[in-house]
Amino acid sequence: MTNNIDITLTQSPTELYKILKFEGLVASGAEAKQAIADGLVEVNGQTETRKRKKIVSGDIVSFVDNILTIK
Repeated sequence: MTNNIDITLTQSPTELYKILKFEGLVASGAEAKQAIADGLVEVNGQTETRKRKKIVSGDIVSFVDNILTIK
């Protein structure tokens, strides 16, 4: 089952690993960075391996069974 989650950024841009951490999809920043490095995260349909990729409104982040729509 896929979870669709809308996220409103309070600070834009925000680094990719912080979004995974703040939304509780991983236990820590280190775990978020490892998941990204392992190629488990997509941004706008493309595998993203840059931990500090800047995420802005309009981006769609996919991780495991979660689709995060950034607003």
